[in-house]
Amino acid sequence: MMKAISVAEFGGPDVMKVAEIARPEPKEGEVLIKVFAAGVNPVDTYKRAGTYAKHLLPALPFTPGADGAGIVEALGAGVDSVAVGDRIWLSGSTTGTYAEFCVSKASDVHPLPASISFKQGGGIGTAYRTAYRSLFTRIPGGVKSGQVVLVHGASGGVGLAAIQLAKAQGCTVIGTAGTDEGLELVKSQGAQAISHKAENYMNEIKTMSPNGEGVDIILEMAAHVNLGKDLPLLKRGGTVVVIGNKGMTETNINARALMLTESSIVGVLGVGSPEEVKQVLAGINDGIKDGSIKPFAGPSFPLADAPASHVEVIEHKQGTTGKIILAIRDE
Repeated sequence: MMKAISVAEFGGPDVMKVAEIARPEPKEGEVLIKVFAAGVNPVDTYKRAGTYAKHLLPALPFTPGADGAGIVEALGAGVDSVAVGDRIWLSGSTTGTYAEFCVSKASDVHPLPASISFKQGGGIGTAYRTAYRSLFTRIPGGVKSGQVVLVHGASGGVGLAAIQLAKAQGCTVIGTAGTDEGLELVKSQGAQAISHKAENYMNEIKTMSPNGEGVDIILEMAAHVNLGKDLPLLKRGGTVVVIGNKGMTETNINARALMLTESSIVGVLGVGSPEEVKQVLAGINDGIKDGSIKPFAGPSFPLADAPASHVEVIEHKQGTTGKIILAIRDE
């Protein structure tokens, strides 16, 4: 038996209850993980609430969570890519990571060096996959050295991941944040920082760009607020990558701004095609090996406080500073 978060009905954060359930066992091609930390993502809240795409909602009851880090506990038949006792991070789980143990496909289990804590490792999956896709697979040809990248909400998990990936590629990065702590965190990653609470900050961003020419790439976490204001910041041929948009809010844009700069708007959702998945995971693991990827763990909650973590990941009452984590065990 093990402790896990169980969701027996769709609804608000309080439908998540700590329960004693049977420990899962790995089948062929699977790995059993002793989970030390789990990443908390907005998508987890949509699935818990039952507002996610209906065909992608899990069957009730279920344990949330796709991101995590821990130690390999047991191997299913045919698995030779990892060994019992290995430190790992997860890019997915078939049984949910909000638990003391989880099962994952062997292809979702990746080496975690001792230099990265389990809390840091628990926040790699969704954040770095989203950032990598935004910069390298959703933009034709990928971001290039010397380009200027604007990251909205840069002090959050995806934002920090994007800064690190863009800087490693040789880009100039400008990041926005809403608190002093967040701005300092953005600067610590090598980016220029500006408060999105400052008056006329969007105009200031263009001034901050090299020679005041604007930016090549914009990673947009709140398209419902910023998209119309993003377009005038783009250089010719630039791209806005939409990562977040609240609800079904309609966004008005001036399409002529797209014409004048021959720019593009693309969206990111999910993990992409099988070929993309291989490219993205290989790129992340390469970054972990060469040290360019340095995950930053933000607010941490014990397993019993999973409901509070879901409130925080949406409302950011503690400010947006790194990846929100469930600490399942002491490291």
